[in-house]
Amino acid sequence: MLLPVGSHAATRCDQLIAAFGDKLADVNCFESTDLTTTNPLTTPLDNSIPGLPAFAFTPRTDRAIFVNAVANPPEDMTPVFRVVPGVQLNARLADDPAGQARFLLRLPNDWNGRLVVAGTPAQRSEFSSDFAFSDYVVQKGYAYASQNKGVLNFYITSPTADPLACRLNPTSTTYVHFYDDEPGKQFTQWTTYMVNAARLARTGVKTFYGNQPRFTYAVGGSNGGYQVRRAVEVAPNLFDGGVDWEGTYVDDPAPNILTDLPPGVLNYPDYALSKFDPNSTAARNIRAAGYPPDIVNGTDSMWGRYYTSYWELTACQWQKRLDPTYNTYGTDGAGLATYNYVNRLSESSVGDNMAAFATTGRIQAPLVTVAGTMDALLPINHHARAYERAVEANGTSGGRFNQTRAAYRLYEVQNGNHIENYKTFYPQLEYIRPQAQLAFDYLVDYVENGAPLPPDQCIPRGGSLAAKPVQPGHCANLFQP
Repeated sequence: MLLPVGSHAATRCDQLIAAFGDKLADVNCFESTDLTTTNPLTTPLDNSIPGLPAFAFTPRTDRAIFVNAVANPPEDMTPVFRVVPGVQLNARLADDPAGQARFLLRLPNDWNGRLVVAGTPAQRSEFSSDFAFSDYVVQKGYAYASQNKGVLNFYITSPTADPLACRLNPTSTTYVHFYDDEPGKQFTQWTTYMVNAARLARTGVKTFYGNQPRFTYAVGGSNGGYQVRRAVEVAPNLFDGGVDWEGTYVDDPAPNILTDLPPGVLNYPDYALSKFDPNSTAARNIRAAGYPPDIVNGTDSMWGRYYTSYWELTACQWQKRLDPTYNTYGTDGAGLATYNYVNRLSESSVGDNMAAFATTGRIQAPLVTVAGTMDALLPINHHARAYERAVEANGTSGGRFNQTRAAYRLYEVQNGNHIENYKTFYPQLEYIRPQAQLAFDYLVDYVENGAPLPPDQCIPRGGSLAAKPVQPGHCANLFQP
């Protein structure tokens, strides 16, 4: 699905490559008949960069993280209604000595004068938001850029030879090495790469269309949502607004990921032994740590899926970076179940390391957070609502939008979950993707036309984000049967 390489095609890519100069390396620029994921060339195959180990570069896997790409039919996929011809450029950032930092730019021929820059969840690739956001915005004519926070994903390793090894779950014998735990890859760089992606994208847009974008928006989920928050906190000259989907809240006082995840790891085995008794001490301990209620279908537990896929693995990744002197698995094999962040504050530099990349809540451009009440990785009380409290505590933003409460909104999705495809297993859950995209449209209308931004609200099951909400404010319960 490539156009024949003629003089026009070569000229457009050559002009882009020349404009970036020595900032990019290993550039792949091509004229595309379609910038949506309907075109198989839009998202590269997993493990398609020569010389890298398996799992280091997994764009096809990454783009399915936030959407229900496993459903048949894929009911939560962004609908693709039209072909979007244009130019796509994928490259490595030349100034990264580790050779991991990457950049993506999509430039539709039918441009609407605007740019969207995407944050990236977890430690995944610059293609992670292809289903969730790229397909949505390029069909509307937006130029689209993304980055990978400067790191590749992970590779399989040995715990005896690798001090950065993290096991896949508490019962696994497979260990992985996360690139973002390596020297020189501090989490403080996540903001830098988001801001630099916007600058690079503006260079590409100016070269390609002859004009700078009239408006630039940040979008992203999870750790990519964190990047969105930081973008509107520190770079209002680049970003006119943002939408964060389940953004990670980072602050050195509790709560944070290192206070939330260990209680789940510690208590889940006893909860499973209780045959998922919601009144067991273990279940009460998990809920007391901020988690939403479990959903159990026979022997299938939603908490169990988080336990085997996310809780310990994510805690390990963050502990290796922020508290590297801690004995991750201990002599008793307890893993991170007994990790105590508060105690570690006086024994290590974990508090300072957390504070170094903390979100502040001092937004300088409009921001919308969209979060699910059933998020069992970033519980809503400790992440979305915690960031809302931080914004409120900071009063006015000091930026172009001097009334923070007019510039910030929290839209809660009743029964929304961090992992969209879990709805396949638990039909009681609700998708967040449609609400995040609708929130983006409302934000654009607010920024560009002064239209009212819908108030904070709980989006009911089966409902939609509304200008006049049925349930203003927070959802009354985390789970609605």
